[in-house]
Amino acid sequence: MAKQINTVLGPVKAKDLGKTLMHEHLIYGFCGFQGDSTLDGFDELRCIKDNMKWLTPLRDQYGFKTIVDATNNECGRDPWFLAKMATILNLNIICSTGYYYEPASAYMYWKFRSGFADVETEIYEMMKTEMTESIGNTGIKAGVIKLATSNGEITPFEEKFFKAAARTSRGIGATIITHTELGTMGPEQAKLLTENGVNPKNISIGHMCGNTDIDYHERVLQYGVFDCFDRFGLEGDLFHTPTDEERCDVIAALLNKGYEDQILMSHDSVTVELGRFHDKDADPNMAHANILNIPSRIIPMLKERGVSDAQLEKIFITNPATVLS
Repeated sequence: MAKQINTVLGPVKAKDLGKTLMHEHLIYGFCGFQGDSTLDGFDELRCIKDNMKWLTPLRDQYGFKTIVDATNNECGRDPWFLAKMATILNLNIICSTGYYYEPASAYMYWKFRSGFADVETEIYEMMKTEMTESIGNTGIKAGVIKLATSNGEITPFEEKFFKAAARTSRGIGATIITHTELGTMGPEQAKLLTENGVNPKNISIGHMCGNTDIDYHERVLQYGVFDCFDRFGLEGDLFHTPTDEERCDVIAALLNKGYEDQILMSHDSVTVELGRFHDKDADPNMAHANILNIPSRIIPMLKERGVSDAQLEKIFITNPATVLS
């Protein structure tokens, strides 16, 4: 049987995913936005229009077919909305299960339960249920597990999520994608997951382009996992990140070292930020922070650095199909 991945509209064969972006957010709210009582509620029509504005050319002009939506459970994840956008745009959209890193997350619920329950097992049960049965009563299944760690450390509670995810992945072969904070903890994430029995080919270590140290990348790659450069367009002091040009330099160097089978790319773009309105189009810090940055601007940069069409096909088609299946 051909390997398949859960999308919000049902399973799709891995070989049919096509050009894929591995880490995006169609809608996203930083944890706590739900408590801002001055807001009028979810403006679905605006969210649909804004996503159509960006995703239509992504599909029609640049040929992308699949988006992994990496929105965590407590950050405005909305499977129904993703299913509507997948239907409207005829795109494969893959939904996540998981929580954000501890300082920016809703961990208090699990910390409270830890006083009287085995929360690591409960988190495992949540992840497994959302991947094999349904997210709530939606009938929609998650396709990946999203994990995250803090700046310079994996906290004890973050480790519980990693171990629960590893248990889920061992059982059903679930794909794991991660968030690393400020260019730290990539090797530690890869070590923790692989030592807990996760197949390296099921792991994408995310936000690796927050660090330009080639040794840092090779220490991750030695575990056999995927090295995901997925914050293109988020640049400079506001985001505490390297420039896109520096990221391209690192990718070119790693490709020259023979790692073309382990590189993934994306933006970590937020098409609609939930909560109070933020006019990103008028924000000079976010001039390139959109889901069209890679096809319109970054791929030409990579080609200037000698990256071939065959290598780009691996990064956007072959490697995503491998990790997602």
